[in-house]
Amino acid sequence: MAVAALMLGRGGSKGFPEKNLSIVLGRPLMAYPLLAAQASKYVSYIYVSTDSEAIMAAGRRYGAEIIVRPPELCTPEALGEDAFVHGYRVIRHRLSENGETVELMVLLLANAATVTGRLIDEGIEKLRADPTLDSAVTVSRYNMWSPLRARRLAEDGCLHPFFPFGAFAESKTLSSHRDSQGDVYFADMGVSVVRPRCLEDIASGLLPQKWMGRRIAPIHSWGGCDVDYEWQIAGVEYWLRKQGREAPVDVNCDEPRTSSLPKA
Repeated sequence: MAVAALMLGRGGSKGFPEKNLSIVLGRPLMAYPLLAAQASKYVSYIYVSTDSEAIMAAGRRYGAEIIVRPPELCTPEALGEDAFVHGYRVIRHRLSENGETVELMVLLLANAATVTGRLIDEGIEKLRADPTLDSAVTVSRYNMWSPLRARRLAEDGCLHPFFPFGAFAESKTLSSHRDSQGDVYFADMGVSVVRPRCLEDIASGLLPQKWMGRRIAPIHSWGGCDVDYEWQIAGVEYWLRKQGREAPVDVNCDEPRTSSLPKA
């Protein structure tokens, strides 16, 4: 039984070109989730699924095996869940040739650097301790982004509630105070540790990230995000610096740690 990490990283981003290779504290953004997987006590194999030759080269440099993603999963409209399912099937096949099976999948994103080996291990340990859980995912508390505070621009040119307030049980006690409705947690995309069944029956998972299954445990983090805009880089750098000894490796070191992982 093996724990395998799979990172998605597509080329051709339009909003933030080459974001996965953007340099953050001396390394490509995509290096940090790979270094976190290396730092895990439990991950035995690391893979990168991509269509980009540059991302392939960087993935190999940081100890990963490559899965070439098919063109239909590389469009802006393609869903991450479908790319995760494809990558899982490739990994399952490769490991079966070695007589191994997949115990857990550690799902990462090339543009989500707010993850450490410790967070990955916490998720793995949660699933091993409770067989009823489908997944464990990093979450950050963002009370300022409660759905109760969200607005949409309507046809009349004015801002309206994104969701009808009547849909909320607490609608009669709504307040402008951002903490009044309790803590609001968002899956921050740092890591999703999932059982294979979640990827084998992806249709049964909860929206919007169906790869997480239905019984989802939290891995508490803070300030996590997947980078879609250049202005987010400063926040990621702050997060990495704040990790101190908990960072995957010394963030001031220019070279990746030599991987001791078995070759897939």
